[in-house]
Amino acid sequence: MSDRALLVVRAGALTTVQDRGRPGYAHLGVPRSGVLDPPAAALVNRLVGNPPDAAVLETTLDGCVLRPRATVTVAVGGAPCPVSVGGRPAAWGAPVVVPAGALLEVGAATAGVRGYVAVDGGIAVEPVLGSRATDLLSGLGPAPLADGMTLPLGVPAGPPARVDGVPQPCPPAELVLRVTPGPREDWFTARAVRDLTTRAYRVSAASNRIGLRTEGPSLERARTGELPSEGLVLGAVQVPPDGRPVVFLADHPTTGGYPVIAVVRAADLPAAAQALPGIPVRFVPVRRR
Repeated sequence: MSDRALLVVRAGALTTVQDRGRPGYAHLGVPRSGVLDPPAAALVNRLVGNPPDAAVLETTLDGCVLRPRATVTVAVGGAPCPVSVGGRPAAWGAPVVVPAGALLEVGAATAGVRGYVAVDGGIAVEPVLGSRATDLLSGLGPAPLADGMTLPLGVPAGPPARVDGVPQPCPPAELVLRVTPGPREDWFTARAVRDLTTRAYRVSAASNRIGLRTEGPSLERARTGELPSEGLVLGAVQVPPDGRPVVFLADHPTTGGYPVIAVVRAADLPAAAQALPGIPVRFVPVRRR
């Protein structure tokens, strides 16, 4: 086995391999998947000299602990957290050299939800349909990390960035999501449509990579019965029978039968990946382009 590998010492609550995902297979029922916070993942890749589509690790809340078999350069970004190498504090948001056999400890997030760990050469697990992303809905791609697992690494593509650190956006204290109404706005009462963009919601602890669930006013339907299943897009705001909106994220299903009252602008979804349970959510209407 090549020395270019990582041993997973502590996998954390949920750490997965992610890249840009596998778009273009929705007609086969395959979700896009991929990183939930693409700007954060692209930045850590750039810091270690990787191309933007290299696979990284996406951590959830409590980080992970890794031991490389060879000396590697890593960068940790996304949700701010403490980082240490061999028991000594190391930089977050900057390239860091980890000697062979040393422990890289990515600590619990001090803000936000999802951290990103890039290693020079990228995580080189076997791709499925052109992507190395773990898809929790369909089960495609590698399994979530487990203690004792070994991850192969690719060959470094270039030198790490010559920076001490780069600015990164803070996780939101309030999640503001711009929405375009429809396509099933007419399935709801006028009051429900108004409530979506004027009432207070909060992020639910039941949120995951499939969707950001909300707590708040229940949206009343104007129609009874069931809607035939139809295609769903990233950012669709679906309203299940309990009336509380769900914003679909990277691992969302490709079809669904509950009505979609609105769609969130793609540019606002990375912030949703970092939104802690309990923070306020505001849906802001925007005109169709």
